[in-house]
Amino acid sequence: MTRTAVLGAGALGLTVAYRLAQRGDEVIVLEREPLPGGLAAGFEIEPGIWLDRFYHHLFESDTNAIGLINELGLGDDLLWRRPLTVTLRDGTPHQLDSPTSLLRFGPLPLLDRIRMGAWLAYLRTLRGPARLEGHTAADWIRRRMGARAYDVVWGPLLRGKFGGLADEIAMPWFWARVHDRTAQLGYLRGGFQRLYDRLAERITEAGGTLRLGTEVQEIRSDPSGGLRVETTTGESLVVDRVVSTLAVRLTCRLAPELPDDYRSRHEWGTAYGAHCLVLALDRPLTQSYWMNVNDPGFPFMALVEHTNYMHRADYGGRHLVYLGNYRPMDDPLLRASTSEAVAQFSPHLARINPEFRPDWVTDAWSFSAPFAQPIVTVDYRDHIPPFDTPIPGLWVASMFQVYPHDRGQNYSIDLAERLVARLTR
Repeated sequence: MTRTAVLGAGALGLTVAYRLAQRGDEVIVLEREPLPGGLAAGFEIEPGIWLDRFYHHLFESDTNAIGLINELGLGDDLLWRRPLTVTLRDGTPHQLDSPTSLLRFGPLPLLDRIRMGAWLAYLRTLRGPARLEGHTAADWIRRRMGARAYDVVWGPLLRGKFGGLADEIAMPWFWARVHDRTAQLGYLRGGFQRLYDRLAERITEAGGTLRLGTEVQEIRSDPSGGLRVETTTGESLVVDRVVSTLAVRLTCRLAPELPDDYRSRHEWGTAYGAHCLVLALDRPLTQSYWMNVNDPGFPFMALVEHTNYMHRADYGGRHLVYLGNYRPMDDPLLRASTSEAVAQFSPHLARINPEFRPDWVTDAWSFSAPFAQPIVTVDYRDHIPPFDTPIPGLWVASMFQVYPHDRGQNYSIDLAERLVARLTR
């Protein structure tokens, strides 16, 4: 029996642990947070009512996540709907979620709409991004779709997600965003925390162990063979192998035996933190589910009104709104209190709905996650680490390796399945 320590209890780590436990490994999952789920974890807005900390949904193309949800017996609660997606431009929300709505998109002249639609169709039918390597999204969009399409639609979205680094983002990443998306969206009734709680249960039933609230301090080779994992709880585990699903930079920090040439190649690049302010309101704010905020001057890049997708009765009658951001790790917002974020964001909600008043807010929660969004530059691919490392028995798998796809539950699960296939050859 192989003894495996899995570092991290997000979608990737739990799927790896589940598959290895099914195959007879003795699996120990070590997770710093007090509950499983990682970036997809939820929170209770009142006892028994759960909501995701950061907004999540599935696309119809997310076959790995859909398959796992069905396998775990949760498929009947995976709901599929086509909510309204809009883009805020010049103070007006414009529907922009289909070829038909693009043809009606007033902020662009008709010829620009047709041109943009043709190139979007090309990206959706392009089976892989190989011919797009070496190009930035900004340059490719300007040359193909036109300067107006970039300035009105895509430039604000790239700047909202990547700030001052927007012009450096690789075109294959943009291809994946267009190629993977579907208008029909899926959501697990009760929140995606149910998926991760079910995975944790299945791991335990298969003989595995989850140690939540346990942070790893160091990984070293053990003189008796295998690897020794030291934790902040004072526990020292000797295992046959370690699968780290942590960020590469963090794995490098925990494993001092990794050689300099590995570090110089893979401990590379940067990532932004994610921030979400979740508001409970006593009435609806907008008519849309998803709003891309393309007007300048807003302190958030997306407004997601969750209860325009799921019924508010599921949440005690609350109207729930996410205000989402990606920011550099030194940005003060990532350390702001909930009340500070509410004070900063509230005046801008009246720009979206002039009737909004602060007393509509009945409750608020805020969450931030470090290094949540890798900055996918044109040389990003050259720095993606393989699963194995120079330390025998140490394996790495993280969202850095889902390129060209964006971070997300589906591609974390896919990466886990590929790693397990490699481990169990």
